[in-house]
Amino acid sequence: MELQTPHNFVALIVGVTGMTGLSLAEALSRPDCLGGPWKVYGTSRRPLPSWFPPSLLDRHITFDALDVDDTHAKLSPISNEITHLFWLSVQRRDDEEANITINQTMLANVLNALLIPSTSLRHVTLQTGTKHYMGPIHDPVRSKQLINNSHAPPFHESMPRLPYPNFYYALEDSVASHAPKITYSVHRSSIIVGASTRSEHNALLMIAAYAAVCRHENLPFQYPGNRYTWEHFCDMTDAGVLAEQHVWAAVTPKARNEAFNCANGDVFTWKRMWKVMSEEFDVEYVEYKEGEEFDIEELMSKKGQVWDEIVEKYGLYETKLEEITCYAAYTPIAARVSGSG
Repeated sequence: MELQTPHNFVALIVGVTGMTGLSLAEALSRPDCLGGPWKVYGTSRRPLPSWFPPSLLDRHITFDALDVDDTHAKLSPISNEITHLFWLSVQRRDDEEANITINQTMLANVLNALLIPSTSLRHVTLQTGTKHYMGPIHDPVRSKQLINNSHAPPFHESMPRLPYPNFYYALEDSVASHAPKITYSVHRSSIIVGASTRSEHNALLMIAAYAAVCRHENLPFQYPGNRYTWEHFCDMTDAGVLAEQHVWAAVTPKARNEAFNCANGDVFTWKRMWKVMSEEFDVEYVEYKEGEEFDIEELMSKKGQVWDEIVEKYGLYETKLEEITCYAAYTPIAARVSGSG
């Protein structure tokens, strides 16, 4: 008879199939993980994809966090076990008020299901990003107001909030409203890079898919941004580094009720990186030229069939282009200020 290892803490990862979710599941499963050994529940809206190692989780749970009844039904049986909630889930809408409503509703439904009288929940880690400092850059109306009215990098956690609606602010306030019953930490990443086909905001995957289409159709590999983002420094956040910060904050008393930026620490320019990526993907490098900007969202919206041909030709994991990319979300970042999350 196999003896079960006692667990110090029990984690609930909401959004486990995303870039940070996968890295966090990997981190928590390691024998030397801080606070370990951990029991790990992972959740997502859809079943686990075939590439996700099921051994990383003690159990996977599928539910829709927007559905209060579904959330309660799926989480109630484990609500007295969970000690740490890792909130990595996000849904985006066209305007920021809608973003606030949908994301605040999801978080509230999960917290209400867990915060029962016999709850064991002690800490929530909340993943947001540098949009905290830049404002609602995806909002088609408000983004135009932000050009000269957002914080300039380098960003510091102590910078005051901007006078614009921001669902990151709403999520922080939602979690903070439950203090001192629970503690929390906020993790503000830059552009996240990692391995997941379940993240529509995987910038590296979107660029790679675009490069693959360019190579397949013998198109020039044009930069989908502007002069500013081409020449100015940018940073990124490795999903593994971000996951380690989540774990550290979850078990470190001094990190309670604090916010932390998270970036790799090195910087680059897209001008230099574009040449490296052109060589890596074997596509024609094109120097950025003023006045020759193009709409990558419009271009890639017509390339679904081309992607299907690429998948078949190279025997890739079967995906649809619209499932693994979201160029509508990438475009405002590339066109305004690189280094945002």
